[in-house]
Amino acid sequence: MSASGTRRRWIGVIPQTKEAGFVLMALAMLLVPMNDVMSKLLTDRIQPVEIAFWRFLFQGVILLAVTVALTGALPRRALAPGLALGGITSAATLVFLISAFTVMPIATAISIFFVEPLILTLLSAWILGEKTGWRRYLAVAVGLAGAVVVIRPSWSTFGVYAILPLGAALAFALNMILIRRLAPRLSGLEIQCGMSFYATLILGAGLTVGAGLGWFSWAALAAHPGIWPYFTLMGALSGISFLMIAEAFRRVPASILAPFQYLEIIGATLMGYLVFGEFPDRLTWLGAAIILASGFYVFHRERRQQARAMAQDVSAGSSEPGKRSE
Repeated sequence: MSASGTRRRWIGVIPQTKEAGFVLMALAMLLVPMNDVMSKLLTDRIQPVEIAFWRFLFQGVILLAVTVALTGALPRRALAPGLALGGITSAATLVFLISAFTVMPIATAISIFFVEPLILTLLSAWILGEKTGWRRYLAVAVGLAGAVVVIRPSWSTFGVYAILPLGAALAFALNMILIRRLAPRLSGLEIQCGMSFYATLILGAGLTVGAGLGWFSWAALAAHPGIWPYFTLMGALSGISFLMIAEAFRRVPASILAPFQYLEIIGATLMGYLVFGEFPDRLTWLGAAIILASGFYVFHRERRQQARAMAQDVSAGSSEPGKRSE
Protein backbone atom coordinates (compact mmCIF):
# COMPACT_ATOMS: atom_id res chain seq x y z
CA MET A 1 0.00 0.00 0.00
CA SER A 2 1.30 3.50 -0.84
CA ALA A 3 2.18 6.06 1.81
CA SER A 4 -0.87 8.15 0.88
CA GLY A 5 -3.05 5.02 1.08
CA THR A 6 -1.64 4.20 4.49
CA ARG A 7 -2.36 7.72 5.67
CA ARG A 8 -5.93 7.54 4.42
CA ARG A 9 -6.41 4.23 6.22
CA TRP A 10 -5.24 5.76 9.52
CA ILE A 11 -6.82 9.21 9.22
CA GLY A 12 -9.71 8.61 6.83
CA VAL A 13 -12.19 8.06 9.66
CA ILE A 14 -11.95 11.78 10.53
CA PRO A 15 -14.27 13.98 8.41
CA GLN A 16 -12.50 16.41 6.08
CA THR A 17 -14.48 19.40 7.39
CA LYS A 18 -13.71 22.65 9.16
CA GLU A 19 -15.85 21.55 12.09
CA ALA A 20 -13.67 18.45 12.51
CA GLY A 21 -10.60 20.71 12.43
CA PHE A 22 -12.00 22.87 15.21
CA VAL A 23 -12.75 19.81 17.34
CA LEU A 24 -9.29 18.31 16.77
CA MET A 25 -7.53 21.55 17.71
CA ALA A 26 -9.67 22.06 20.81
CA LEU A 27 -9.08 18.50 22.02
CA ALA A 28 -5.34 18.80 21.41
CA MET A 29 -5.13 22.00 23.45
CA LEU A 30 -7.04 20.39 26.30
CA LEU A 31 -4.71 17.34 26.22
CA VAL A 32 -1.46 19.31 26.38
CA PRO A 33 -1.83 20.32 30.07
CA MET A 34 -1.96 16.64 31.03
CA ASN A 35 1.76 16.39 30.20
CA ASP A 36 2.41 19.49 32.31
CA VAL A 37 0.59 17.93 35.27
CA MET A 38 2.62 14.72 35.01
CA SER A 39 5.83 16.72 34.73
CA LYS A 40 4.94 18.65 37.89
CA LEU A 41 4.17 15.40 39.71
CA LEU A 42 7.63 14.08 38.80
CA THR A 43 9.51 17.17 40.05
CA ASP A 44 9.32 15.74 43.58
CA ARG A 45 11.46 12.81 42.45
CA ILE A 46 13.82 13.94 39.68
CA GLN A 47 15.24 17.18 38.30
CA PRO A 48 13.42 19.22 35.61
CA VAL A 49 16.29 18.67 33.14
CA GLU A 50 15.97 14.90 33.58
CA ILE A 51 12.20 15.07 33.09
CA ALA A 52 12.70 17.06 29.89
CA PHE A 53 15.29 14.56 28.62
CA TRP A 54 13.04 11.54 29.10
CA ARG A 55 9.99 13.35 27.74
CA PHE A 56 11.80 14.15 24.52
CA LEU A 57 13.26 10.65 24.28
CA PHE A 58 9.88 8.92 24.61
CA GLN A 59 8.21 11.56 22.44
CA GLY A 60 10.82 11.05 19.71
CA VAL A 61 10.46 7.27 19.76
CA ILE A 62 6.67 7.46 19.48
CA LEU A 63 6.77 10.12 16.74
CA LEU A 64 9.26 7.97 14.85
CA ALA A 65 6.91 4.99 15.10
CA VAL A 66 3.98 7.13 13.93
CA THR A 67 6.00 8.45 10.98
CA VAL A 68 6.93 4.94 9.85
CA ALA A 69 3.33 3.80 10.28
CA LEU A 70 1.94 6.71 8.24
CA THR A 71 4.58 6.96 5.51
CA GLY A 72 6.20 3.52 5.44
CA ALA A 73 9.69 5.05 5.70
CA LEU A 74 12.12 6.55 8.20
CA PRO A 75 12.19 10.37 8.36
CA ARG A 76 15.73 10.64 6.94
CA ARG A 77 15.61 14.42 6.59
CA ALA A 78 14.84 14.69 10.31
CA LEU A 79 18.60 14.76 10.92
CA ALA A 80 19.02 17.99 8.94
CA PRO A 81 21.55 20.21 10.74
CA GLY A 82 19.12 23.13 10.71
CA LEU A 83 16.91 21.24 13.14
CA ALA A 84 19.67 21.28 15.78
CA LEU A 85 18.74 24.87 16.65
CA GLY A 86 15.15 23.71 16.97
CA GLY A 87 16.35 21.07 19.41
CA ILE A 88 18.01 23.76 21.52
CA THR A 89 14.93 26.00 21.60
CA SER A 90 12.62 23.02 22.27
CA ALA A 91 14.82 21.85 25.15
CA ALA A 92 14.99 25.36 26.62
CA THR A 93 11.20 25.75 26.41
CA LEU A 94 10.52 22.54 28.30
CA VAL A 95 13.25 22.95 30.93
CA PHE A 96 12.13 26.51 31.73
CA LEU A 97 8.47 25.51 32.01
CA ILE A 98 9.06 22.41 34.15
CA SER A 99 11.39 24.39 36.41
CA ALA A 100 8.60 26.94 36.89
CA PHE A 101 6.13 24.13 37.68
CA THR A 102 8.29 23.08 40.63
CA VAL A 103 7.11 26.11 42.61
CA MET A 104 4.31 27.84 40.64
CA PRO A 105 0.72 26.82 39.92
CA ILE A 106 0.51 25.40 36.41
CA ALA A 107 -2.19 27.89 35.35
CA THR A 108 -0.04 30.84 36.45
CA ALA A 109 3.00 29.58 34.53
CA ILE A 110 0.93 28.87 31.41
CA SER A 111 -0.74 32.30 31.59
CA ILE A 112 2.69 33.97 31.50
CA PHE A 113 3.88 31.57 28.79
CA PHE A 114 1.05 32.68 26.51
CA VAL A 115 2.75 35.95 25.70
CA GLU A 116 4.49 33.69 23.15
CA PRO A 117 2.19 34.64 20.21
CA LEU A 118 2.90 38.29 20.99
CA ILE A 119 6.67 37.71 21.09
CA LEU A 120 6.29 35.73 17.85
CA THR A 121 4.66 38.77 16.23
CA LEU A 122 7.70 40.90 17.09
CA LEU A 123 10.21 38.27 15.97
CA SER A 124 8.33 37.67 12.72
CA ALA A 125 8.66 41.37 11.93
CA TRP A 126 12.32 41.60 12.93
CA ILE A 127 13.62 38.27 11.64
CA LEU A 128 11.25 37.28 8.82
CA GLY A 129 10.47 40.81 7.66
CA GLU A 130 6.69 40.33 7.99
CA LYS A 131 4.72 43.55 7.90
CA THR A 132 3.48 44.60 11.33
CA GLY A 133 1.51 47.81 11.86
CA TRP A 134 1.47 50.08 14.89
CA ARG A 135 -1.81 48.59 16.13
CA ARG A 136 -0.24 45.16 16.54
CA TYR A 137 2.84 46.63 18.19
CA LEU A 138 0.51 48.38 20.64
CA ALA A 139 -1.37 45.12 21.28
CA VAL A 140 1.93 43.36 21.96
CA ALA A 141 2.90 46.07 24.47
CA VAL A 142 -0.47 45.72 26.24
CA GLY A 143 -0.09 41.92 26.32
CA LEU A 144 3.38 42.18 27.83
CA ALA A 145 1.95 44.54 30.44
CA GLY A 146 -0.56 41.79 31.23
CA ALA A 147 2.35 39.43 31.79
CA VAL A 148 3.83 41.91 34.25
CA VAL A 149 0.51 41.93 36.13
CA VAL A 150 0.84 38.16 36.57
CA ILE A 151 4.58 38.20 37.31
CA ARG A 152 4.68 40.99 39.91
CA PRO A 153 2.89 39.22 42.79
CA SER A 154 4.47 35.95 41.71
CA TRP A 155 7.94 37.50 41.96
CA SER A 156 7.53 38.19 45.68
CA THR A 157 6.42 34.58 46.22
CA PHE A 158 8.50 32.59 43.74
CA GLY A 159 11.48 34.87 43.01
CA VAL A 160 13.33 34.31 39.73
CA TYR A 161 11.11 31.33 38.93
CA ALA A 162 8.38 33.84 38.03
CA ILE A 163 10.20 34.84 34.83
CA LEU A 164 11.00 31.30 33.70
CA PRO A 165 7.71 31.01 31.74
CA LEU A 166 8.70 34.22 29.95
CA GLY A 167 11.99 32.60 28.95
CA ALA A 168 10.03 29.55 27.77
CA ALA A 169 7.80 31.82 25.68
CA LEU A 170 10.82 33.44 24.02
CA ALA A 171 12.42 30.06 23.28
CA PHE A 172 9.17 28.68 21.84
CA ALA A 173 8.66 31.77 19.67
CA LEU A 174 12.16 31.26 18.24
CA ASN A 175 11.23 27.63 17.68
CA MET A 176 8.16 28.68 15.69
CA ILE A 177 10.25 31.05 13.56
CA LEU A 178 12.54 28.16 12.70
CA ILE A 179 9.58 25.92 11.84
CA ARG A 180 8.22 28.57 9.47
CA ARG A 181 11.54 28.65 7.66
CA LEU A 182 11.85 24.86 7.45
CA ALA A 183 8.22 24.07 6.64
CA PRO A 184 8.60 24.57 2.86
CA ARG A 185 11.35 21.90 2.75
CA LEU A 186 10.40 19.42 5.51
CA SER A 187 7.16 17.79 6.61
CA GLY A 188 5.69 18.44 10.04
CA LEU A 189 6.59 14.93 11.21
CA GLU A 190 10.17 15.31 9.99
CA ILE A 191 10.50 18.59 11.86
CA GLN A 192 9.05 17.21 15.08
CA CYS A 193 11.11 14.01 14.93
CA GLY A 194 14.28 15.99 14.24
CA MET A 195 13.72 18.50 17.01
CA SER A 196 12.91 15.72 19.47
CA PHE A 197 16.11 13.90 18.46
CA TYR A 198 18.36 16.95 18.84
CA ALA A 199 16.68 18.03 22.10
CA THR A 200 17.28 14.53 23.52
CA LEU A 201 20.91 14.62 22.35
CA ILE A 202 21.55 18.07 23.81
CA LEU A 203 19.86 17.36 27.14
CA GLY A 204 21.54 13.95 27.39
CA ALA A 205 24.96 15.54 26.87
CA GLY A 206 24.16 18.18 29.49
CA LEU A 207 23.02 15.56 31.98
CA THR A 208 26.15 13.48 31.41
CA VAL A 209 28.39 16.48 32.06
CA GLY A 210 26.22 17.52 35.03
CA ALA A 211 26.40 14.02 36.52
CA GLY A 212 30.20 14.15 36.26
CA LEU A 213 30.16 17.44 38.16
CA GLY A 214 27.79 16.10 40.79
CA TRP A 215 24.81 18.25 39.75
CA PHE A 216 22.61 15.32 38.71
CA SER A 217 22.39 11.67 39.60
CA TRP A 218 21.14 8.98 37.25
CA ALA A 219 20.66 6.86 40.37
CA ALA A 220 17.47 8.83 41.09
CA LEU A 221 15.79 6.95 38.24
CA ALA A 222 16.62 3.57 39.77
CA ALA A 223 15.19 4.75 43.08
CA HIS A 224 11.84 5.56 41.44
CA PRO A 225 10.96 2.76 39.01
CA GLY A 226 7.33 3.86 39.02
CA ILE A 227 8.10 6.92 36.90
CA TRP A 228 8.45 5.01 33.60
CA PRO A 229 4.71 4.75 32.88
CA TYR A 230 4.56 8.53 33.18
CA PHE A 231 7.11 9.00 30.41
CA THR A 232 5.42 6.43 28.19
CA LEU A 233 2.09 8.20 28.60
CA MET A 234 3.65 11.63 28.07
CA GLY A 235 5.30 10.46 24.86
CA ALA A 236 2.02 9.01 23.62
CA LEU A 237 0.11 12.19 24.48
CA SER A 238 2.71 14.32 22.69
CA GLY A 239 2.44 12.18 19.56
CA ILE A 240 -1.37 12.18 19.62
CA SER A 241 -1.54 15.93 20.26
CA PHE A 242 0.83 16.67 17.38
CA LEU A 243 -1.16 14.50 14.95
CA MET A 244 -4.41 16.17 16.01
CA ILE A 245 -2.91 19.63 15.50
CA ALA A 246 -1.44 18.64 12.12
CA GLU A 247 -4.80 17.24 10.97
CA ALA A 248 -6.57 20.37 12.22
CA PHE A 249 -4.24 22.56 10.15
CA ARG A 250 -5.03 20.42 7.08
CA ARG A 251 -8.71 21.36 7.45
CA VAL A 252 -8.64 24.95 8.73
CA PRO A 253 -6.24 27.88 8.01
CA ALA A 254 -3.69 28.47 10.75
CA SER A 255 -4.84 32.08 11.28
CA ILE A 256 -8.32 30.84 12.23
CA LEU A 257 -7.06 28.06 14.51
CA ALA A 258 -4.50 30.20 16.34
CA PRO A 259 -6.89 31.49 19.06
CA PHE A 260 -7.72 27.89 19.97
CA GLN A 261 -4.26 27.72 21.58
CA TYR A 262 -5.66 29.68 24.51
CA LEU A 263 -7.84 26.73 25.45
CA GLU A 264 -4.65 25.39 27.02
CA ILE A 265 -5.05 27.96 29.80
CA ILE A 266 -8.51 26.53 30.58
CA GLY A 267 -7.14 22.99 30.56
CA ALA A 268 -4.20 24.00 32.76
CA THR A 269 -6.50 25.73 35.24
CA LEU A 270 -8.85 22.75 35.42
CA MET A 271 -6.06 20.16 35.75
CA GLY A 272 -4.18 22.25 38.30
CA TYR A 273 -7.29 22.56 40.43
CA LEU A 274 -8.27 18.88 40.21
CA VAL A 275 -4.79 17.45 40.85
CA PHE A 276 -3.04 20.05 43.04
CA GLY A 277 -5.89 22.16 44.40
CA GLU A 278 -4.38 25.23 42.70
CA PHE A 279 -6.60 28.07 41.54
CA PRO A 280 -5.39 31.39 40.08
CA ASP A 281 -5.88 34.52 42.17
CA ARG A 282 -7.56 37.68 40.89
CA LEU A 283 -4.39 39.33 39.60
CA THR A 284 -3.51 36.19 37.63
CA TRP A 285 -6.98 36.19 36.05
CA LEU A 286 -6.66 39.91 35.26
CA GLY A 287 -3.24 39.51 33.68
CA ALA A 288 -4.35 36.43 31.75
CA ALA A 289 -7.40 38.33 30.45
CA ILE A 290 -5.16 41.17 29.21
CA ILE A 291 -2.83 38.68 27.49
CA LEU A 292 -5.79 36.87 25.89
CA ALA A 293 -7.40 40.07 24.65
CA SER A 294 -4.10 41.26 23.15
CA GLY A 295 -3.51 37.90 21.49
CA PHE A 296 -7.00 37.82 19.98
CA TYR A 297 -6.52 41.35 18.63
CA VAL A 298 -3.21 40.40 17.03
CA PHE A 299 -4.85 37.37 15.39
CA HIS A 300 -7.69 39.61 14.18
CA ARG A 301 -5.27 42.08 12.59
CA GLU A 302 -3.28 39.28 10.94
CA ARG A 303 -6.44 37.80 9.42
CA ARG A 304 -7.48 41.22 8.05
CA GLN A 305 -4.04 41.69 6.53
CA GLN A 306 -4.17 38.25 4.92
CA ALA A 307 -7.65 38.95 3.55
CA ARG A 308 -6.47 42.24 2.01
CA ALA A 309 -3.44 40.51 0.49
CA MET A 310 -5.65 37.82 -1.06
CA ALA A 311 -8.05 40.43 -2.41
CA GLN A 312 -5.15 42.32 -4.00
CA ASP A 313 -3.86 39.10 -5.60
CA VAL A 314 -7.29 38.32 -7.03
CA SER A 315 -7.68 41.88 -8.28
CA ALA A 316 -4.24 41.83 -9.91
CA GLY A 317 -4.96 38.46 -11.52
CA SER A 318 -8.34 39.49 -12.93
CA SER A 319 -6.87 42.66 -14.45
CA GLU A 320 -4.34 40.72 -16.56
CA PRO A 321 -5.24 40.04 -20.20
CA GLY A 322 -6.93 36.71 -20.74
CA LYS A 323 -8.03 36.41 -17.10
CA ARG A 324 -11.40 37.01 -15.50
CA SER A 325 -12.65 36.95 -11.96
CA GLU A 326 -14.57 33.84 -10.94
